[in-house]
Amino acid sequence: MNKLLIAGPCSAESREQVLQAARAVKELGADIFRAGVWKPRTHPGCFEGTGAPALDWLAQVRETLGLEVTTEVASAQHVRLCLEKGIRTLWIGARTTTNPFMVQEIADALKGSGAKVLVKNPVNPDVDLWMGAVERLASNGINDIILVHRGFSQGLAGRYRNDPKWHLLLQVRERMPQLPLICDPSHIAGDSELVPEIAQRAMDLGLDGLMIECHPDPSAALSDASQQLSPARLKELLDSLVTRVQDSSDAAYRDRLEMLRSQIDSLDADIIDNLARRMEISRQIGALKRENGISIVQPVRWGRVMQDALQRAAASGLEEELVNNIFSLIHEASVRQQ
Repeated sequence: MNKLLIAGPCSAESREQVLQAARAVKELGADIFRAGVWKPRTHPGCFEGTGAPALDWLAQVRETLGLEVTTEVASAQHVRLCLEKGIRTLWIGARTTTNPFMVQEIADALKGSGAKVLVKNPVNPDVDLWMGAVERLASNGINDIILVHRGFSQGLAGRYRNDPKWHLLLQVRERMPQLPLICDPSHIAGDSELVPEIAQRAMDLGLDGLMIECHPDPSAALSDASQQLSPARLKELLDSLVTRVQDSSDAAYRDRLEMLRSQIDSLDADIIDNLARRMEISRQIGALKRENGISIVQPVRWGRVMQDALQRAAASGLEEELVNNIFSLIHEASVRQQ
């Protein structure tokens, strides 16, 4: 794979496990070995990592295998302990990215360290919060930053543990184009069977690499056993990945692409014009309702609109979620107009 590959177990459980995993992922071409030392678990009493002693195991991986290593930090104290052991590639987890106070504490502790920092997206789908974490690091002289997409928490159970919300990556690319953006399919999936399809989707979208959990014996893992791959399965995944180039100079391709893009531009203009007309009609409906003392929101009418839209979507081969989201936004805007 001609992309950045970060791989290793969810947690550093023992010196033997760390070294065994590191040798395996190095053989598979990993650029960086990952292992959690401090594990923020939802419930107390779960395995919360081996703590500072495990930093010696990571340092041994770096020294004996010549493999760059990284672990998660969630406080200034974590940063200091890592830097003391010569570990200068660190990652900020989703729960930490959500808290600007904690990010600022970490950024201050990293000042002048020359560290490389991987920043995972916050738990909630907030691009500004993600950007803010990057800005706090940059303002302290940390410029070697990699963004890590690990999905977003969702209230209802879905196919994946975390919702990828792939469309948000377009905003991220637009607002932070200078930063590498990689995917953590293990945390999006929550299930090792689904990791390959998410990894391939990341490649299809042109992301710059993958961060994958790989354990010598996933069934015996002390944390997140269900989402970790064995080295053999990681090899299968890497061998199966199809990567695409970002662009082509082929004249026929470019001519065809420009023609199709022109069609999209025309359709987008039609969408905007139709939305403007729809909002104007909504304002007229609002005035009519006010004159007659009628409530703005009509649940029965809206139910019929959505049912018709979803039936049309199904007949046209459109995703139900896409149409549902679009029409919900249109309805909210129409209510505001009224």
